[in-house]
Formats: sequence, structure tokens, C-alpha cells
Amino acid sequence: MKQRVLSGMRPSGRLHLGHLHGALSNWVELQEKYECFYFVADWHALTTEYENTKNIKNDSVDMVIDWLSVGLNPEKSTIFVQSQLPEHSELHLFLSMITPLSWLERCPTYKEQLKEISQRDLHTYGFLGYPVLQAADILIYKADKVPVGEDQLPHLELTREIARRFNSFYGEILTEPAALLTKTPKIPGNDGRKMSKSYNNCIYLSDEPSVISKKISSYITDPARIHPTDLGHPEICPIFALHKIYSDNCSPRFQSGVSEANKTEELCKKGKIGCVKCKKDLTENIIKSLEPIQIKQKELKKNPAEIHKILKTGSEKARAIAGKTINEIRDALKLWNTE
Repeated sequence: MKQRVLSGMRPSGRLHLGHLHGALSNWVELQEKYECFYFVADWHALTTEYENTKNIKNDSVDMVIDWLSVGLNPEKSTIFVQSQLPEHSELHLFLSMITPLSWLERCPTYKEQLKEISQRDLHTYGFLGYPVLQAADILIYKADKVPVGEDQLPHLELTREIARRFNSFYGEILTEPAALLTKTPKIPGNDGRKMSKSYNNCIYLSDEPSVISKKISSYITDPARIHPTDLGHPEICPIFALHKIYSDNCSPRFQSGVSEANKTEELCKKGKIGCVKCKKDLTENIIKSLEPIQIKQKELKKNPAEIHKILKTGSEKARAIAGKTINEIRDALKLWNTE
């Protein structure tokens, strides 16, 4: 039998190139090899957006449309909404009873996000305890692997620690998930920082060609280049970071064995291509790459009933597993079960 993989994403608005290359492209590949469960983490959205929930449902649907548009296949992956399965919250409750506060307070992103998202009051039980809900999301399906980047390893290790502690009290019920390390390229925004909605520096999967062109033209480049003939340093240029991802895959020259990214790098270093031309070439390649995704997006938006059907079917498949796990846990805790 295939090993089981689980991952989720918070519905916080339109998805951008960072999401595509940081998670979604990997998800699409994993569904060919593993039994994959991908969920809309709408309860997690409440940890920071508890005062403004009006867009969560619509954002969830739009996000699933983006998932399907980049290649997630509901015939190969189970796609569902977290809040449609109360088993997640029940296991969260059980796990919260045994998780020491010190484990949560040492979570590497807890204090960081308190500072970064200073405009909201995040001194709440839900925000402090979100890693426990995250652990419940994973453990309820006895997932074998969780795709993570290196910066997310401490979060997964906390899930493993919670599972070990639970099993030490009640028997070997929960599976300790292993990390499925993924290499993700850094996708820079137009200000040179990591592409992020909070920085307002994103290129979205649904952006029209004219919008993409305008955004690329606003990107910062090598600050040492004032004239097109100045020698460039592509290794520090956000535009070249995107060239390495898009130019070879989308350029017809690459089909004949010529790497456009390598050629651009060489010309830049010798001062034989200007930033304006470099941006123009990149813009064309990004637009070409996003074209099939955007065609699929428009098709799916015309048929919202199909999205709801996919999510309903996915929730039913997920519940068959989550319900079984909950009954095992209730038996172990000597509680009434639902059977």
C-alpha cells in the first residue's frame, strides 16, 4: 500500500508564485507516488483572522480552484475542508490535555509572529495552541509523511513529541510522521524580499498579463547597474532568481538544448543585456507559463457546484479514516465512542 501524505494550507486570499513553487508543484508530484490528503485549513485561519471571518469561505473555494488549476487531481488526492470534520477538533481537545505549555512557548514562530503581526492581538489561547491543532490534523489520519521545508522541521518535531507523549499514556495508537523534506526555491517579490501577501509584493496565479508586466517592471534589480553596459551581478538580482525558474521551462530555445537562464546570466555579467530587456524576456515567459493555469481557473469558476462536490466527496473519504482513529482514541481513553 502507498504511504500516506498529509498537508494543508490556510485560505488567506489568492495564491501567488511563492505558493506554486513552495508547495503546490511538490503536491502535484507527490500525488503520483503517495496516498495524499490535502486540506483547506480554515480553522487555522481563525488564529489570526478571528475578528474578520467574512472572506474565509470564499477564499477557501478560490484556493481550491487554484489547487485544481495547477494539477491537483481529486481522483488521485483527497481534497477537503478542515472545518467539515469535527474529528480534528476533538483530537485537538484530547491532545491539548497532555501538551505542556512550555512546548508551545518554545515554538520558534510563536514569538516571531507576535512581533511580525503586531497590528493584531494574538495573545490568545488559539494562537498559542495552534501547533496542537496542527498535530491533530496530521495524527488523525496517521500520516506517514508530511512535506516540509527545513524551516518547518521544528513544527513537525513538536507533532512527533505530542504523539510520543500520547502513546506513552494510552498505548501505541498514533503514528509519528516523518518529514518529507522538499527543496523550495526562494521566490522574491518586487522588493527583493520573500514573496508574501503581508509584504504586498506578489505576482498572483490569476494576474492578467498586463498586471504581470507592470509588476515585473517594478522589480528592483542589481543596484550596481546604472547603465545597460555595466557589468552585472545576477546572483543578487531578484529578476535573475525568477529567470532560473521560468526562462528555461518556457523558452523555445531551451528545447534545442540552449539554456536561456545561463545565457542571460552570461550576458548580464558581461554588460551585454540591460535590465529592461531582461525584465521583458522574463515577463513573456511567466505569462506563457501561467496561461494554462489561468484557462483552467476560468473554467472552474464557471462551475462552483463541481468544487463543492469535490470537497464533499473528499470530506467523506477523510471522515472514514478520521472517525476510525477517533473511536480508537476514545476506547484508549475509556470514553464512550461513536459506534
